[in-house]
Amino acid sequence: MSSKKLRRVGLSPELCDRLNRHQIVTCKDFLCLSPLELMKITGLSYRGVHELLRVVSRACAPQMQTAYEVKAQRSAALSPAFLSTSLSALDEALRGGVARGSITEITGPPGCGKTQFCIMMSVLATLPTDMGGLEGAVVYIDTESAFSADRLIEIAESRFPRYFNTEEKLLLTSSKVHLYRELSCDEVLQRIESLEEEIISKGVKLVIIDSVASVVRKEFDTQLQGNMRERNKLLAREAATLKYLAEEFSIPYLLKVNNNTFICHAEVLEE
Repeated sequence: MSSKKLRRVGLSPELCDRLNRHQIVTCKDFLCLSPLELMKITGLSYRGVHELLRVVSRACAPQMQTAYEVKAQRSAALSPAFLSTSLSALDEALRGGVARGSITEITGPPGCGKTQFCIMMSVLATLPTDMGGLEGAVVYIDTESAFSADRLIEIAESRFPRYFNTEEKLLLTSSKVHLYRELSCDEVLQRIESLEEEIISKGVKLVIIDSVASVVRKEFDTQLQGNMRERNKLLAREAATLKYLAEEFSIPYLLKVNNNTFICHAEVLEE
């Protein structure tokens, strides 16, 4: 993906630092420049810049895989393929829980408990692996100011009283949930495109967006000509980045949406 950081494509730290001073951080930033511009910035010859362009292009382009290779790769994975919801009936319906390496959309009418479910999954992701958790951090992107730290503690204590029997464990879990309140489409998109670095540096094992469509509805009046096309373009860009990150790092993504909006397609579909 074009949003991949240059530090992850094999360039030297010195070169990355030089590029960073010119606000060239991602593959997209790099590939949008002409060879002449890159020669001036890097001090390399035309041949050297051409080789860099080849390396960066290959690093951010999707790699071809056969169906057998994909299946073998997933079968060889040591980590579990699902994050259990701790609700046996729901796990059975989902064939094991929330799938890793993919996006799961949570839909339903207002007030049915979607946010509560997201908060509960935040707790589960921080649990040790021997308790069915992922023993990692969580990124929680809140666009509706609906997240409650008090509720997270209450859920942790009520669902797993034997494990969360000390204040230290409660503090540890709450410190692993990184909350971001993004209240505009641009803020949400920027946060999504910066997730790659956070996943690596913070050991993130679950990403939640609550909710993905609310800010879009506020900023796009679909009755105005052209707005629906721009809205669909934005959501498709977000969905493409999220799918890449989910597959690249094999972590589950939870997206809370309303009961008539689905974003993980080429366009937004509304019933």
